[in-house]
Amino acid sequence: MENNLWNSILHVRNNSPLVHSITNYVVMNNTANALLAIGASPIMAHAKSEVEEMVNISNSLVINIGTLDEYWEEAMLLAAKKANELHKPWILDPVGAGATSYRDSVLSKILSLNPTVIRGNASEIIALSKTSKTITKGVDSTAKSNEAVEAAKILVKNHKSTVCISGETDIIISENQEIHLKNGDPMMTKVTGLGCTATALIGSFIGVIENKTEAVIAAMSLLGIAGEIAAQQSAGPGSLQLNIIDKLYNITEEEFSAHLKMIKQ
Repeated sequence: MENNLWNSILHVRNNSPLVHSITNYVVMNNTANALLAIGASPIMAHAKSEVEEMVNISNSLVINIGTLDEYWEEAMLLAAKKANELHKPWILDPVGAGATSYRDSVLSKILSLNPTVIRGNASEIIALSKTSKTITKGVDSTAKSNEAVEAAKILVKNHKSTVCISGETDIIISENQEIHLKNGDPMMTKVTGLGCTATALIGSFIGVIENKTEAVIAAMSLLGIAGEIAAQQSAGPGSLQLNIIDKLYNITEEEFSAHLKMIKQ
């Protein structure tokens, strides 16, 4: 699979997928720069009057509920429905799932449309599956990735989605695969929005890679390895953020292969 993952990275670089993101105010600049660094083309548009047309011209859709409100809720539902109608892949980032009843209500509506991919931290995945009560700390996880595996499997079964649980170990689960990725660096938790960046990168990969599970694995391993390498030359979170963007842009096949830590369960 290792060669396939690198080929997926090259495929994104060479095909520059247009990624329509309805994402949050906190991360728009970060995620747009990350998409550009890997060769994708970002567009941030949430006006209800145009989201359906944007989906029509895009390769994929990213829905991230970080700074949710009633207007964005309507725009997200319109865009997701249009993506399904056009058979375009889309990813849901359930930021802060379980934090408020409003957030959970909106997520229930979006989830009913069966996202191609769901990516969240362990607490968010547990809350989204409604398997048990989970305590969230704002948008931060209070659970470890492996604690959300059963919840993820329920989401896979109910929605036919590929589910990615982000954490110290990233776990990707589909109907017939469970992959654990052990790349990254603890300092990455001190940079705001890197989970949202992961979602955006996945959005680009599913736009041009036919095997959606492989697309998720490639995107997550790319970000984890870029963060791991970047941390070695960063004095703190500020420089790490810049160095990750640079490494997403200039990472080599040799670096990727040397650092990849992937375990098939």
